[in-house]
Amino acid sequence: MTSQEIRQKFLDYFKSKGHLIVPSAPIVLKDDPTLMFSNSGMTQFKDFFLGYKTPTAPRIADTQKCLRVSGKHNDLDDVGRDTYHHTMFEMLGNWSFGDYFKKDAIAFAWELLTEVYGIPKENLYVTIFEGDASENLDRDQDAYDFWKTHISEDRIINGNKKDNFWEMGESGPCGPCSEIHVDLRTPEEKAKVSGLELVNNDHPQVVEVWNLVFMEFNRKADKSLEKLPAQHVDTGMGFERLCMALQGKSSNYDTDVFTPLIAKVEELSGKKYTGILEDEKDIAIRVVVDHIRAVAFAIADGQLPSSGGAGYVIRRILRRAVSYSYRFLDIKEPFLYKLVAVLQEQMGPFFPEIDKQGKLVTEVIKSEEESFLNTIENGLVRVTKLIQQTIADNQKVLPAAEVFELYDTYGFPDDLTRIIAEEKGLTIDQEGFNAKRREQQERSRGGDAKKVYDWVILEEKPETFVGYDQLEAETYITRYRKIENKDGEFYQVVLSNSPFYPEGGGQVGDKGVLENATESFEVLETKKENGLIISLLNGLPKDAGAVFYAKVNAADRKNSQANHSATHLLHEILREVLGTHVEQKGSYVGPDYLRFDFSHFSKMTEEELALIEQKVNQKIKDSIALQEFRSIPIQEALDKGAMALFGEKYGDNVRMIQFGSSKELCGGTHVKNTSEIGHFKITSEGSAAAGIRRIEAISGDESEAYFRNLEQQMLEISQLLKSKDVVRSIEKLIEENISLKAEADTLKKEKAKGEIGEWKNAYEQKGNKQLLVKKTSLDAASVKDIVFQLKREIPTSVTIILSDADGKPMITVGVSDDLAADYQAGAIVKDLAKEIQGGGGGNPGFATAGGKNLDGLENAYQKALTI
Repeated sequence: MTSQEIRQKFLDYFKSKGHLIVPSAPIVLKDDPTLMFSNSGMTQFKDFFLGYKTPTAPRIADTQKCLRVSGKHNDLDDVGRDTYHHTMFEMLGNWSFGDYFKKDAIAFAWELLTEVYGIPKENLYVTIFEGDASENLDRDQDAYDFWKTHISEDRIINGNKKDNFWEMGESGPCGPCSEIHVDLRTPEEKAKVSGLELVNNDHPQVVEVWNLVFMEFNRKADKSLEKLPAQHVDTGMGFERLCMALQGKSSNYDTDVFTPLIAKVEELSGKKYTGILEDEKDIAIRVVVDHIRAVAFAIADGQLPSSGGAGYVIRRILRRAVSYSYRFLDIKEPFLYKLVAVLQEQMGPFFPEIDKQGKLVTEVIKSEEESFLNTIENGLVRVTKLIQQTIADNQKVLPAAEVFELYDTYGFPDDLTRIIAEEKGLTIDQEGFNAKRREQQERSRGGDAKKVYDWVILEEKPETFVGYDQLEAETYITRYRKIENKDGEFYQVVLSNSPFYPEGGGQVGDKGVLENATESFEVLETKKENGLIISLLNGLPKDAGAVFYAKVNAADRKNSQANHSATHLLHEILREVLGTHVEQKGSYVGPDYLRFDFSHFSKMTEEELALIEQKVNQKIKDSIALQEFRSIPIQEALDKGAMALFGEKYGDNVRMIQFGSSKELCGGTHVKNTSEIGHFKITSEGSAAAGIRRIEAISGDESEAYFRNLEQQMLEISQLLKSKDVVRSIEKLIEENISLKAEADTLKKEKAKGEIGEWKNAYEQKGNKQLLVKKTSLDAASVKDIVFQLKREIPTSVTIILSDADGKPMITVGVSDDLAADYQAGAIVKDLAKEIQGGGGGNPGFATAGGKNLDGLENAYQKALTI
């Protein structure tokens, strides 16, 4: 059975059981502050479990792309060193939202595994939650009773909280679970040791294949548990491990999920994969074929490698793959990008984003490889020196400060430093390194660590966003919670009727005020979390249950929506002028300006930028009215021609924004007519990443201010020039400046000729050698010309000129060729430069140095006389 058939059988089975089959959500999360990536199949359904949203169907099944490389669920260090851990993996899952529970979930799993897939029943074991007294949690007796109708009781194993109580993160939905393990050993191996002893003991052939999670609780911020409003089922079956079991392999990497990628690596590297766990070459190949999947799909879903946040995680994965291939496959040039085509062929039918974004993914990976290969060359030299010094000091641990400098300054991964150190019998100070990284992260956040308290719920009523239609609303607080950070105490509130737009879709969140007759609070920001619109206040009302009036900052909203609508027009015109390969890859929409990142592979010309600006402004002048389709089925919107962005997760019903032929799915706020945008002006265009260009622009009030400022500048220039014909006056100034510069150069040369004659007669005889030490105010270029002439014409000479042109100290040294074996100009200038607090260099015959201390020239002069 091929991997494609295995995946399809799963989906077909649950479709036959009344489940709605839905596509995978993006691997990168954009609207969840608690997670960077989808680390499980349930992530996209979290709002359903919490009761914030209504599921599209009570039963759902899918295959979800997942990534486990950060936080609590982090498999990165295991990848390549065993047969079954991965960074990116597929999670096959079936879900029940308040519908069936433990009995049916267990029955479905057993039937699919044993009857549809045909796994022998004697090869399966199951675990149940044994309970936990510290949390007042009982043993999962219901699960035990249901399992024993399918499997003998001696194959049902009690599991502890670590293994059999599933939690998505530090907070959120959770509950007891039953794991299903498959024993893939040969009969001879089974006769030696019972499989019961190997379950959950990291045996490579006795592995967990499916986890049935029974969602009953919500983990709160204070770590306490509360019952969810309804009971749900969340199951996750590792697709790669399932393929290993069904294809009779002893390793996930031996299945057809990975073998096409391995074959391509063999072709490109000339190395043969043998599957040996301890072989560094084979470890490297496993790392490469695993990591390319994670990196490629993350980029396809809109997360470019970068120096921070989720982008840094992706960059780190890619660099880990490059590091392994460089050191153990002897590949010294970019090659990972050549694997993308294999991924497209393998996974394109189920995940169309890898096909659609293939060119961009390829270009970005290639660019990142090229950049990091240069880093590796430099980093390996520095690591080698560090190891040699550590050994010379009779130490066994590489200092945290040096390891962190390699990581932070030179981009050299700490895990690669650790690997190289271990080869020499050394380790790194990992705890110290982690502490320095936390310090750096804290600095980069400006010390903005915060403590978040649990919600205080005042009223269990639905919250409504009214901000599309009104900027003011009568409202009350339905829930609030306190947060503490370096700036003090603040409160987040959820309003029954909120006019405040929450940050999302690139648009900044609204600010404003929340007030009544006796109190007024500033709304500092508005964000969305788990389906709730949350506004941050600078205090808590004395009577939180009172009626308030919410008012949006109207001026900021007006400019933000003008920029947002301008972004839509820009997107359409870019595709018209540059081609339909252009797709949005990121955006910022605020009241001050807009930023738009898009796929394009070359710098735009001035002519293209002018044409784009002109075409956008024409649409503004055309006064195109907004057509808003607030809640329509997504397929209807797509049929109307709406553009959906890869990497975005859309619901069954969507909002479509249309300005004439511009049609996009969008939740942001917009002008009612393009004429309200005013004027569109591009302020910059440049590279955001490989294959990604960035345009920044202004509109509305900022555009008006821009042109007013230009007008004022022109008026001031005109007054300074005492002319209305500014261009001609400036041209005349340039001509005069060229003429004056030529005259000045002539005077400098004449002065230099006079100096040469004087300096030739000023050499002091030092034995059979000659030394000239002179002070001057000549410019650096003139001094250089004179020194070169003198070192040619005066044999056995050392020439030292100390200049103070433009108030800056400069030392120039020339050594005639016949003294090159005895004197080095670079060494002389380096020693003298200490007196002027400077530095410099050159070659043995000529060197220069600049400095900061002009007064030090006299000391340098006296020192030079002693040479």
